[in-house]
Amino acid sequence: MAPILEIREIQKSFGKLKALDGVSFDVEEKKVNILIGPNGSGKTTLINVISGFYKADSGSVRFEGKDVTGLPPYKMYAKGVGRTFQIPNLFWKLTVLENILIAEKGNPGESFLKSLMKRRWAKAETEATERAAKLLSLLGLSKVWNSRAITLSGGQMKLLELARALMSGSRLILLDEPISGVNPTLAHEIFGRILKLRDELGVTFLIVEHRLDIALSYVDTVTAMAFGKVVAAGKPELVMADPKVIEAYLGA
Repeated sequence: MAPILEIREIQKSFGKLKALDGVSFDVEEKKVNILIGPNGSGKTTLINVISGFYKADSGSVRFEGKDVTGLPPYKMYAKGVGRTFQIPNLFWKLTVLENILIAEKGNPGESFLKSLMKRRWAKAETEATERAAKLLSLLGLSKVWNSRAITLSGGQMKLLELARALMSGSRLILLDEPISGVNPTLAHEIFGRILKLRDELGVTFLIVEHRLDIALSYVDTVTAMAFGKVVAAGKPELVMADPKVIEAYLGA
């Protein structure tokens, strides 16, 4: 099976600082992939390049076999690449359900002319709400569907941001430290939900995470970075035993 995402020789510098130095690796489809490395190794910079927030100085990004190098975030989003942030960025005054529904693409009710004719949008609105309800159930947010986003716990906010990415139809989701600041019990629940989404919806994940004691037991593949380069990639047990990975963490 061809990889869903192909990264080739990505270079990115900020002045004299070379943040990414020829990064190349593949992301397998319908897998939970984790990107690890000490602080300053280039993980978040790479996620920003993939999602279009940064433009690489050179190299290429291919998604589902097509060149998407340099596309801005809204075009990557339209193609099916969603992302979340270390600090959730939600519509705080809207409810949980409203936050999810706002990500629906092509809702006819948002058209000025079609909105005047209920028969043009009523069915689509019902179907969108049903999809949102399924996501609420999959992510354990059903009980807080009518709560405002600002009232949620930190872990629930991260799950809501993930639900919003899924509602947009994303087939690849980039997660930036999804369990940062979350208590261990909820952290395990979040990763359990991620596995469920992989299995039931066929979604692919590329995750940046530092809490390896929790994350490694849930992932399919690991890509390790140090000093802007990939130093190892493969199964978790093999990558974590690689001398270059051990040196990168001990050296940091």
